[in-house]
Amino acid sequence: MSIVTVKDIQERFGLELLAGWAGIERNILTSDISRPGLEMAGYFDFYPALRVQLLGKTEISFFNKLNEAERQDRMNRLCTDDTPAFILAHNIQCPSELLELAELRNIPVLQTENPTTRFSGMLTNYLEGRLAPMTTVHGVLVDVYGIGVLITGKSGVGKSETALELVKRGHRLVADDAVEIRQVAKNVLIGNAPKILRHMLEIRGVGIIDMMTLFGASAVKDDKRILMVIDLEAWDPNKIYDRLGIDEEKMKIMDSDLTKLTVPVRPGRNLSVIIEVAAMDYRMKRLGINAAENFSKKLDLAISQHTDESEVEGIEENNVRYTSD
Repeated sequence: MSIVTVKDIQERFGLELLAGWAGIERNILTSDISRPGLEMAGYFDFYPALRVQLLGKTEISFFNKLNEAERQDRMNRLCTDDTPAFILAHNIQCPSELLELAELRNIPVLQTENPTTRFSGMLTNYLEGRLAPMTTVHGVLVDVYGIGVLITGKSGVGKSETALELVKRGHRLVADDAVEIRQVAKNVLIGNAPKILRHMLEIRGVGIIDMMTLFGASAVKDDKRILMVIDLEAWDPNKIYDRLGIDEEKMKIMDSDLTKLTVPVRPGRNLSVIIEVAAMDYRMKRLGINAAENFSKKLDLAISQHTDESEVEGIEENNVRYTSD
């Protein structure tokens, strides 16, 4: 999990800092946002102090109706040592009680012109992406026909060369060598490249190349949801590889399961075309069209019909013999 500070969201959304500059490096530990309406009414039994506190017109208009002692009490209880920041939507005027206590306790108070609900969604999406559990996988991530394909395999098997060929065929590179993967929801994995490796590809014998410079902005993508894994391995003549595609293999990354295909590598195989077809076949399966299952059903039907015809022919032969006798 990466660290997110109040300064990060200030720069990300262009927020104006009203008070509490000394606390601008405070860490934000949760993606949940709090709108302290009940707290403004005096109910603090379940006050989520660790969340960013978002104040809109409803909260501030109610607060302004309180008497001076109540306003001071509410702000005193809202401004805890654990509170990362306050954000006011609609460019609404900040209460003086909040400004004074926030400055005293080094709690940043920020302001945005965005409506409350819209900004809440924007901030939640940003924090969920940044605070999601993360791991790093050795491989290459490519966007093929809109499908995020994670190519894995041992060093030297040809992952980067395959990615280069895919880019030349019009697809987009997301990450090479090290893929940072964040689990933003159950079975939802987002992959991206480390900042220092973004848009870079390593080809043995050539070196590091900048894909964006060589092929343009359309050849790269900053992040992509991973939907399938293709594992490249050296061809083993003693191993039996799946030829029908009925049995679906899975690969577990954190708490998510991904469809995995094992593709043997040997001279003469066009891996880029194979990966393109695998991505298209994955899309067709999601649309309910499974070629392997359809073939299996047709095969079973043909065997069944052939068996029935054989049984009929056998009965007819027996009848002829019985009549002749």
